[in-house]
Amino acid sequence: MPLSRAEIETTSGERIINRLCKHWAHKLEVEHSQQDGKIVFPDKGTCLLHAEADKLTVSIETLEEEHLDQLEGVVESHLVRMAKDEELVIVWQN
Repeated sequence: MPLSRAEIETTSGERIINRLCKHWAHKLEVEHSQQDGKIVFPDKGTCLLHAEADKLTVSIETLEEEHLDQLEGVVESHLVRMAKDEELVIVWQN
């Protein structure tokens, strides 16, 4: 399964996970706790999030290679939106 990962420097990881999971919970399968989140995109893949004191780790695992770029873009744009005024530097590694 294709996999992509990003480590994002932020002290707001828990807040971002909470906001992102609540945002998507109305239309996607979502699980989350204070420090972790899981978002399932049907027929495409899964996004896992983990917050630490100084960073947010985001992993995307897809069913097909063609979905990886698409989900990276969707997740990245939503992370930026959920961070509000905080500028996030997101570099995907796959």
